[in-house]
Amino acid sequence: MTHDPARPTTYWEYIKVEELLALQGGLSSDESELSNDEVLFIVIHQIDELWFKLLLRDLVATRDLFAQRYVPDTALAAAVRGLDRMAKILHHAASHFELMETMTTRDYMGFRDKLYPASGFQSAQLREIEILMGLEPDERISLGHESYKKALEQPDGSASAALRRVEARLDDAPSLVKALSAWLYRTPIDGSTPDDPGDRETVEGFAERYLEAMRGELASLSERAVRFALTEKDRDRLRQRYEKEVSGARAHLLAEEFEDPEQRWRHLRTRVAILFIESYREHPLLSWPRAVVDQTVALEQAFLVFRQRHARMVERLIGRRTGTGGSAGVEYLDQTALRYRIFKELWATRTLLIRKDALPELADPDSYGFTFDRDRDGRRRGVGDAEGDRGSDDR
Repeated sequence: MTHDPARPTTYWEYIKVEELLALQGGLSSDESELSNDEVLFIVIHQIDELWFKLLLRDLVATRDLFAQRYVPDTALAAAVRGLDRMAKILHHAASHFELMETMTTRDYMGFRDKLYPASGFQSAQLREIEILMGLEPDERISLGHESYKKALEQPDGSASAALRRVEARLDDAPSLVKALSAWLYRTPIDGSTPDDPGDRETVEGFAERYLEAMRGELASLSERAVRFALTEKDRDRLRQRYEKEVSGARAHLLAEEFEDPEQRWRHLRTRVAILFIESYREHPLLSWPRAVVDQTVALEQAFLVFRQRHARMVERLIGRRTGTGGSAGVEYLDQTALRYRIFKELWATRTLLIRKDALPELADPDSYGFTFDRDRDGRRRGVGDAEGDRGSDDR
């Protein structure tokens, strides 16, 4: 219905209060037939779905921003705000589990049988969030013998609105992680962009200088740890641990796990870019990109906390019995909290960071101030502003 500006607006019409309050009956036509605990259960899950709706809107907007060939510096503040809001939404959703825990096991068991074979696994919006963030199909943990899409079908095997929603989201490329990775790949490193002559030499040169600085830092830490070790066995163990950290850092930063040269280069440059942004974040041109990186990690952390909090609530209410949808229940939830990581590159960089005073000196620090050169169109080039193919990320 089109709004008539000449007609006064009421709160209950704008919010659709009456329609909203008529939706808590569950499988009954009369809400008075339900216990307070069952209504609580329904309301909390409805609120979760509304939170997911808001999160999806911000997730699409953020993905669309970073999927552009040119990402304006002035847009990064809005991206950080959106990422922050998504994390806060997940924190609020996780807090609902405290309300769920006001039910006793016996209270919940009084209406749990009504749910069979329904499951929170069938939340299409939660699956959309995972897809849009960048969880790959082969990374999913099976609910049982069914695929996650099979669980979204109608009981007779036909497509449901939930399944159609998820399939549409699978076609909605790129994911946030791919868009963000393509943007990070274009980061000017020591003043060099992917389109500049000698970019590979500049990036690899910075990587080697950084690894040398990191090696020195870890050698100092190793020496101190070995000095305070109580036995020779402990000293050997500590030396090996720090040596492994050095070799692991090198293998990760140089993307040695990839055999294809082009794929290795794209991951190498992206990883160096993340490290570069994190290490020199005080420079004006890197401060907002660093906020993007940090807030993206905060978003995924909030998602992990949501999953873990969900698992502990379920274990407290029903223990480790089989889920209503046939899953392993708490065991399945624990696996998703442990194994579902999307922004792996951002997390891995945390292991490589070193003290500010130990960082290699920037070859071109003026490039990251407020007077950075403008491109041929007169725009100031910032992080991710070099021209490139947004869809060519190898992740």
